[in-house]
This record gives sequence, structure tokens and C-alpha cells, in this order.
Amino acid sequence: MVPREISSLTFNDVRGVFFRRKDGNMDYKNQVVAALKPVLNEYLSDSEIYEKIEVPKESKLGDLAFPTFTLAKVLRKAPQMIAQDLVEKIDQSDFEKVEVAGPYINFFLDKQAFGEEVLRTVLDQKSAYGDNDDGQNGNVPIDMSSPNIAKPISMGHLRSTVIGNSLALIMEKNGYHPIKINHLGDWGTQFGKLITAYKLWGSEEDVKADPINKLLEYYVRFHKEDKEKPELDDIARDWFKKLEDGDEEATNLWKWFREVSLQSFKQIYDKLGITFDSYKGEAFYNDKMDEIVQILEDKDLLKESRGAQVVDLEKYNLNPALIKKTDGATLYITRDLAAALYRYRTYNFVQSLYVVGAEQTNHFKQLKAVLKEMGYDWSDDIHHIQFGLITLNGKKLSTRSGRVVLLDEVLNDAVTLAKKQINEKNPDLANADTVAKEVGVGAVVFHDLKNERTNSFDFNLEDVVRFEGETGPYVQYSRARAESILRKADTEVTTDQLKITDANAWDTLKALQEFPSVVQRAAAQYEPSVIAKYALSLAKSFNKYYANSRILADDAEKPARLALVKSVSLVLEEALRLLGVKAPDEM
Repeated sequence: MVPREISSLTFNDVRGVFFRRKDGNMDYKNQVVAALKPVLNEYLSDSEIYEKIEVPKESKLGDLAFPTFTLAKVLRKAPQMIAQDLVEKIDQSDFEKVEVAGPYINFFLDKQAFGEEVLRTVLDQKSAYGDNDDGQNGNVPIDMSSPNIAKPISMGHLRSTVIGNSLALIMEKNGYHPIKINHLGDWGTQFGKLITAYKLWGSEEDVKADPINKLLEYYVRFHKEDKEKPELDDIARDWFKKLEDGDEEATNLWKWFREVSLQSFKQIYDKLGITFDSYKGEAFYNDKMDEIVQILEDKDLLKESRGAQVVDLEKYNLNPALIKKTDGATLYITRDLAAALYRYRTYNFVQSLYVVGAEQTNHFKQLKAVLKEMGYDWSDDIHHIQFGLITLNGKKLSTRSGRVVLLDEVLNDAVTLAKKQINEKNPDLANADTVAKEVGVGAVVFHDLKNERTNSFDFNLEDVVRFEGETGPYVQYSRARAESILRKADTEVTTDQLKITDANAWDTLKALQEFPSVVQRAAAQYEPSVIAKYALSLAKSFNKYYANSRILADDAEKPARLALVKSVSLVLEEALRLLGVKAPDEM
């Protein structure tokens, strides 16, 4: 039923009422539903019609399409005939045209009305365009990055860090409350070795000057020397035992190693523009594992196997989960069970994400299965966000063979390359150093995120920082071009005149309209590449429009064209922000 207050308005007046989603974003599929329901409601509900509507790959095949295959059985007719019959019966007045193409009904939207609606919505909502409240402010802890104390952040940490950060931004846009947790590797027998090495060969002054490299140097030296002096292992075990027992000297050294390492890490995180809500690492859960063992014992889940304590997971087609070793020591999974329970109690999460490499798939399957056996149904809300490997110029990154590629060095090299290209393109750019940082770092981040996260990919810095091709700098440059046009126009963009008749603008307008559904899809799939690929597609369609249209021509539609340019700039900036990439106004 049409609300009384709008019953006297024209279709175009109420289009925005009928064809908006509850979050205020446009949804033109509902326009097709409205056209089809009078002739299809006998066979299909509104929601069933909606689900079947497709978006054709090419504009010449319409803007939306309805397939008739599923009606063939019911109507006992060929799909092509059904499509023909339906087109003759439906009201086409709200569309530019409706055509039959085999078994499909292709709907061509009223381009002018559509364009006006899209531009008005983007310009009104600005950076809030695409926001929704799907998450209803539910907490989503995200376990990400997680480097080891006293070891450098390598390229191997890049994926977990930037995927986790982007997912936090995407979840927030979808109405969730993300909590970014850097689950530091800050416990284990290696600290006994590190304390031993520092006591033997270390210098406080040297560590303060260059924490990570110095601590790593001591650690590497320990492993070299203990081949000749196996007694070093005994000393290291003693120091770790002291640390476990709360010995003051051991604890103070551990705290110091952790502190200076974090300071070094934060310098890299600052370059990436990434912050965390929590740095609770492995050590935080030391006093929380006994409860886990107790719960498992109380529920009679612990079984003895060769002197060790395990949870049988045969019904899940998984190997037993090893909870306690023969010497009584707990394992990673025990600690992760404690962390999962702590996070649930602390955050009462609606989802809990672990951005960890694909090699840990079995571990997380076991983790979820043990939690399920413990009676925690919220284990279903835990998701392992796995990702593939990075190779560098075709070679696998491997610490064992000594091929540690430091993330900090890669970021610095990327900035240098970006600066070189900026100097060639725009030698008079006022804030060239700042822009070079935004472009160089952004290029590395974008390259990672444009790849579907489960895929492995090769990293070649020169290709990554190019201003042409499917790169971050290309998207940034497209957005800077939009801003440059607006500066040249030197006029305020308003929503007074938004009518565009230029057919060249159509693909860009359609791309702008897709952004809210892209945002939702990225969250549903935990996939930042959905945003990155969208940004590339919008940038391409805009550059094509720019090449074929005189945007600054002085005619009646100039304000609308500038509104389109402004909308592209706003949406590209927001898409880049969701990836954790800056959008310079000039390049």
C-alpha cells in the first residue's frame, strides 16, 4: 500500500521510497520486482523474484535481467516463449525499454532518473555512502599480524596485518564493532635462549640503539654456539623455568625485550597507518590455561594417549587435539582455547576472526571442534580467515634459507620508487615526500589486497608501484585526476542540476550505484579483494568517461558532470580507505 502522504506524487518522486533498502541505499532490483509481481505472484513471491534477478556483464544486454528457466516446468512452455509472454503483459513505463533475449527479459533503466538518484545519494551521504547496520554494533575481535618478539617483521607478516586491518574497516562499514588484536608471540622456550644470549654477549646500549636486529643477532649466535656447547641449552632451560616461576631478573628482561620490540614494530605499523586495540599476546594466557584443562577434565573429554592428554576428535574426521604433553606442558591449542574463551567472555562476540595463513587450517578446525565438545556453541562464530603465500620475484620467502625480506625495507623501497615517478610526472608537486609515502606504502598494501586472499601471489616491486595497470597508484591517480578537474572548474558542486544525457557516463553511474552491495559482499566473504577490484573497475570506467567527454564544456549539463566527478572522487577515496590506503588530492 502506498503511504497516504505520497499517494499523489509521480513515480519518479516516489522512486527513492520504493527502491531503497532499509539502510537508505538504492536497490533497483526492487523496480524489476515491482514490474514483474503482478504477472508472477501466482508462481513466485517477491523475494523469490528478487533472488533470481541478475546483472548482465555488458550494458548492451540491459542493466538488470530476469531468467525464465525456472518457470518452464510450472508453465509448461519454453523459457523463450515465457519471456515473450511476460514482456507483453508487464508495465514497461518505468523503464527506458524492456527486451527479450532468448530466455532472459532484459530491463534497461531510465538512465536520467537513475543518474540523478545515484549522484544525489552519493553527494548527500559522502563518505557514509555504502554504510549499513547489518552488524547491529556486534563485537568482532580480529586476531591479526602477531609477530614474534625480538624478531623482525618480515614480508611474511604483511598479509595477516593488512588483510586484518582492511577487514576491520569493512566490518565497521557494515555496522559491526571490530576489535583489532595483535596476538604477540611473546612466550616460549626461545626467551630462555634469548636471556642466556643477552647475559653472555649482550649490551643494553646496543639493544636500545637497534632493538630487533641486536636481539636477533644474539639469538642467531646462541643457535650457532650451542652446536659446540650443548650446555647452553641447559642454561636456557633454566632461565625459561625462572621466567615461568616469576623470577625478578628473568621477568624484567622479558618485559624489556617485549617493550623495545613493540616500539620497533609500531614504527612499521605507523608507516602502514595501522593501530591495534589490544596487544595481549601468548603470555597473557599463561594463568588461564589451567581452567581449560579443568573444564576438559570435568567434562571427561581428556583421554590418555602415550602418556599425553588428548581430546578425541574422530567424529569430526580430525586427529586428536594434543592438550598436554607427557611432561605436563601445555600446547598452542590449549593457549588458543584459553584465548577464545577469554575473548568470548570479554567481548561477547557475534563473530571472531583469525587472520592466519592457510597452513594453520587444521589447527583451527581442531580448535573449533574442541570448543564444540566443551559445549560452546559460539564456536560456530569463529572463522579462520586463511590466506596464501607471497613469493618474491618467483622465489619462496624462507627464513631457514636466510631469505628474510624485511617489510620495513620493502616499504622504504616502494616510497623511493613512488617518489621517482612523481618527480617525473609532477616535478613541482608541493608535498611530494608525503605523497610518495602515501603512494609507495599504498601500492604495497593494495597489491596484497587486490589478490583474493586464499591465492598465493608473486611480488615484484617495480610492477607494484607502477602508475599504470591494475595497481594502487592507478586508482590513487584516477582519484587525484578527479580532484584536479574539480580544482580547474573552481565552482561549488551542488545537487541542483544532476541530469546527464551523455551515454558515456552510464557505466560510471552504474559502478557508483553498485558500491553499497560491494561493501556488503566484501564483509560476507571476508574478502578485501572485492573492494580493491571494485576500485579498479570504477577508476577504469571513470578514465574512459574522462577520455570521451568534455567534462568542463560550458553547457547546461556541466554542473551534473562535475557532480559525477565529485561522486567518483568520494567513492574512490572511501574504497581506498576500506583497504587502508590513502588518497592524495594531487600526484
